[in-house]
Amino acid sequence: MRTRGYRIHTWGGPMLWEEWETPEPGAGEALVRVEACGVGLTVLNCMRGDLSDTAPLPRAPGHELVGRVLAVGEGVSPDLVGKRVVGYFYLTCGVCGPCRSGRDSRCANMAGWLGVHRDGGYGAHTVIPAANALPIPESIEPTLATAIPDAIATPLHVCKTRLELTPLDRVVVIGAGGGVGIHMVQMARLFGASVCGLEIDEAKFPAIRDAGAEPTLSRQWDDARLPSAWRGEPATAVIDLIGSRESLGWSMGALGMGGSLAVLTTFRDRSFPLAPREMVFRELRIVGSRYASKAEVLEAARLVADGRIKPVVSMVVPPEEIERAHEALRGNTLLGRGAVRWPAGAG
Repeated sequence: MRTRGYRIHTWGGPMLWEEWETPEPGAGEALVRVEACGVGLTVLNCMRGDLSDTAPLPRAPGHELVGRVLAVGEGVSPDLVGKRVVGYFYLTCGVCGPCRSGRDSRCANMAGWLGVHRDGGYGAHTVIPAANALPIPESIEPTLATAIPDAIATPLHVCKTRLELTPLDRVVVIGAGGGVGIHMVQMARLFGASVCGLEIDEAKFPAIRDAGAEPTLSRQWDDARLPSAWRGEPATAVIDLIGSRESLGWSMGALGMGGSLAVLTTFRDRSFPLAPREMVFRELRIVGSRYASKAEVLEAARLVADGRIKPVVSMVVPPEEIERAHEALRGNTLLGRGAVRWPAGAG
């Protein structure tokens, strides 16, 4: 099968519009016709080679893909054909201890990432491991569904599994208007927490309020303030989606006794001072959070289908305008996620 789309030939290099041969699905694989693909900062990081700059090229980027299964290979249930699926980002083995115990993102034998080591949703068709094709409810519109496998599943993992939030928590989300941030606000509210959303772009404040948080301007860290409704109480948790030295330092100062700092960014050469004495006296906790499990992706889809989480996809573009979405990301003007929508019959 011939398909069309964007591929990169060097990590950090430009995307090229091309046509190429999509192979028939082999054993354990599924052929997916892509309906839409999410556009977020992680895609740009992948294209730069931040996750891997040694994976084989050329490659079609895009890990937040949504599509229909057209065919499956040997050993895959034919019931998967025709199903709408989202792509699971991590290429896991499925047989190691973490995979068998439902902690897929900690796979001991991970083979890489969708959109980095396997073609993703920037092409009209792709062949992926069938275990990475997770069926979702038909009621979810494809462009909205692109937020599920990362921008919504990641907050679910943070709030439920890593921080175990309750209605007693006061949570700060740094970068609250971004693709993960706006859904992190919704998820923390779903768990009952009171939420403060830090953001540098005041144009995103109404959406942050709609998501359930009190927005706070954070252009200057010395001026960032916690909500007056907290009556001087510190945060019990800070979720930092920016990962700068300044944001991390501010986060530690904003936490009260027994508070937790959740970090999700993976930028190279980022660090900040840490005083063990302070950690002990205040019994603070720093929590890393690594993507989500497959079960959490499926749970995230159910939350969307039930109307409990609302996907925020503010820019939907056809393939030929995908760079417009990239520019909005780079300029920090994109509210929530963007998405590329493939026309029916593309490829």
